[in-house]
Amino acid sequence: MGCMAKQAILYRMVMPGHICPYGLKAKHLLKRRGFAVDDRWLTTRAEVDAFKAEYGVQTTPQTFIDGVRIGGHDELRRNFGLSVADPDAVSYRPVIALFAMTALMALAASFAAYGDALTVRAAEWFISFSMIVLALLKLQDIDRFATMFLNYDLLARRWVPYATVYPFAEGLAGVLMTAHALPWLSIPVALFIGGIGAASVFKAVYIDKRALKCACVGGSSRVPLGFVSLTENLAMVGMAFWMLWMLA
Repeated sequence: MGCMAKQAILYRMVMPGHICPYGLKAKHLLKRRGFAVDDRWLTTRAEVDAFKAEYGVQTTPQTFIDGVRIGGHDELRRNFGLSVADPDAVSYRPVIALFAMTALMALAASFAAYGDALTVRAAEWFISFSMIVLALLKLQDIDRFATMFLNYDLLARRWVPYATVYPFAEGLAGVLMTAHALPWLSIPVALFIGGIGAASVFKAVYIDKRALKCACVGGSSRVPLGFVSLTENLAMVGMAFWMLWMLA
């Protein structure tokens, strides 16, 4: 006779207008860990409120194993020795993902245009595509970006509207550099915003020794201000000088 599967009871919200995503994640995690799940749905607000009152909990889902309440999805992960993301922890993951994807985009575009992924144009496109995507992320919530940007940008602190202008300027320069169009506009814009940005980051991080989060990927960023931010700005400046050299 085979061994019986481990048993778990899961209470989760499954309403006509809302299925709790954490309940689905908890059920998936339990099944991955070899549990037979007694999946108990809370289908009305009254059922949810009654459940919370009965067990003295504030949230659902709630998992019980061997009669012991484990808790919600995060507590279930901890129970299995898995990590739980800290919403306030700094992370380079957003910029790593961004630059990895823009590099792949540049290689793909170069291959499509020239039949060779490894071209000078691919390197140019990597920088210009990155500028465009970075601008897009800032423009998703421009007010939040501007607020974070004002923490360290030298020009924005003297002229507050610059914090709102910046992502538009970055996006414009990126688009024009991608197309090799209007270099008389894209080059000075990239030099200006990249130069001020590099000076601002260098002063805040390496002179003033301030621990700040970077607004480079938008106002909700958890990326620490530092090397990555400085590199972003120096890449813009480098791209501008490269295009100047190409025009010479």
